[in-house]
Amino acid sequence: MFKKLLVIAVTLVLFLNGLPLMSVSAANNATAKQPGNSNPLMDHKLGADPFALTYNGRVYVYMSSDAYVYNSNGTVKDNDFSALNKINVISSADMVNWTDHGAIPVAGANNVNGSAGIAKWASLSWAPSAAVKKINGQDKFFLYFANGASGIGVLTANSPIGPWSDPLGKALVTGATPGMSGVTWLFDPAVLVDDDGSGYLYAGGGIPNTSDPASIANPRTARVLKLGADMTSIVGSASTIDAPYMFEDSGIHKYGGKYYYSYCFNFSGTHPAAYPAGEIGYMVSNSPMGPFTYTGHFLKNPYTFFGVGGNNHHAVFNFNNQWYVVYHAQTVAKAVLGDGKGYRSPHINKLVHNANGNIQEVQGDMAGIAQIANLNPFTRVEAETIGWNAGIATEATQAAGGPVSNMNVTSINNGDWIAVGNADFGSGASSFKANVASATGGKIEIRLDSATGTLAGTLDVPSTGGAQTWKEVETPVSNVTGVHRLYLVFTGSGSGNLFNLDYWQFSTGTTAPGTGSKVEAEDMTLSGTYAGKITSPFSGVMLYGNDDAAAFNQYFAYGTHNISVRGASSSSAAARVDLQIGGVTVGSFYFSGTTPTVQTLSNVAHGTGNQEVKLIVTTDNGAWDASVDYIEWSL
Repeated sequence: MFKKLLVIAVTLVLFLNGLPLMSVSAANNATAKQPGNSNPLMDHKLGADPFALTYNGRVYVYMSSDAYVYNSNGTVKDNDFSALNKINVISSADMVNWTDHGAIPVAGANNVNGSAGIAKWASLSWAPSAAVKKINGQDKFFLYFANGASGIGVLTANSPIGPWSDPLGKALVTGATPGMSGVTWLFDPAVLVDDDGSGYLYAGGGIPNTSDPASIANPRTARVLKLGADMTSIVGSASTIDAPYMFEDSGIHKYGGKYYYSYCFNFSGTHPAAYPAGEIGYMVSNSPMGPFTYTGHFLKNPYTFFGVGGNNHHAVFNFNNQWYVVYHAQTVAKAVLGDGKGYRSPHINKLVHNANGNIQEVQGDMAGIAQIANLNPFTRVEAETIGWNAGIATEATQAAGGPVSNMNVTSINNGDWIAVGNADFGSGASSFKANVASATGGKIEIRLDSATGTLAGTLDVPSTGGAQTWKEVETPVSNVTGVHRLYLVFTGSGSGNLFNLDYWQFSTGTTAPGTGSKVEAEDMTLSGTYAGKITSPFSGVMLYGNDDAAAFNQYFAYGTHNISVRGASSSSAAARVDLQIGGVTVGSFYFSGTTPTVQTLSNVAHGTGNQEVKLIVTTDNGAWDASVDYIEWSL
């Protein structure tokens, strides 16, 4: 989605000058989110109309799927909103490092998202909002979206990242819903679950008559609806919110026992000073259904802060007892194109309520929110968890074992990098591993504090056989203690994608037994006269005669491992499979009978670095054949 125009240009210049593409001194530059800043939340892709949901120590931001739209000559044209048929999702525990959860393919009408489209009746999915509510003892998640300006739909899930389903098979709110008559634009939903579990939906916008000053001043196009206990039905009739100079962008939050309805002022006609065009105003009520009283405004149009304007869209939320506002601005598009052209990206800044309950003016900036928690590098970290980056993109992955709708980092060229803020290595790390896939290979330089900072280690990324053929590789690291920004700098030759990255993790060298790596036998390279793949008694390989073997290459950071193999014999006779590492036989496995068993060799000493691991038959006497399922090793 994201055109790496600057990266391509730099690479072309280097190529034409005959310079090598292996030096880290050629590390590429960040686009819009500069190291040290927290805004925009991401710059490897776009996202508009953000809404924040907090759950179990994380903030989830749901966004319209802004994506560059092109003219026939390949230039980017002004945003026509035709790409807004998905909902982008990111999340963070620390407000700096954001995990990309990909795009929910919401719209399903006219095959817009192929067979993956969830809401088969909807052609668009604009301006989402989300809520969680405990129903029958289980947390249930609800995602509301606008089908253009014609109605509101809802999806449900058992987690904040899905998988999602359409419980109704139709819109939840339309122009025919009681109380919705007179709404010009039926879109921009915001949802509130009150302290008693009751749900409320806010939506609407537009000006019935842009030539009439009275209509501009009091459009009366905002509505609030009470949701049923199931959060997917409407109770009674919608109530009108008489929001002065209403344009769009309903927002709702509760503070100090009062309900704050916020929205974007319109741009039409002449406004009194109390209702500045294109800014976010708010009203307050003692009831979620109103009536609401206009109180003031708190967020200026993005042009004031970033020199590029457009519409204003926001949501107010509380995380760890601090209030914030998430909004969008055209900062990434401006950095890439020199002009925003209507393409938006999410930002967060602090929001403060005064002692009297009024909201202070928010100061939008690129600095954003300072990191509120350190990142633990000793647990699996999804590669698409990014504080800052240069040049990369993300995509849906085929790698196993990740979260719902797992992603991997891709579009990796020499000098590209990803970084995370405040990784806490404590008393030290001794190794680094990553799950990679590549047709060509490359390297990952592990650097501290900057893209050219202290080199802690280098991971060799081998050719794994394809861009979605995954392999975990490992390398030792040194002098990695305390809290640092961590940079993974990618190097390699060639003009295409060097490799894909699924996840990474550091180790202290004291990993508990039982954790390690595993390779399926059917993924190994077979040799010998008779060796072949099988599907029974498991998916694996059969070694029929002497010198039949299954092998793979593996990087070992340590010289001792516990090694297990699952296998079986073709008969009641005991089948023997020898284990060779680096050409040296380091042990043998014996499988008695046709029922698969796991055999383990403890404290196997072997070479370190890149080693060939081979399972081979050398003692065949014609009485048995050996079947092998997998090999697994741990410290």
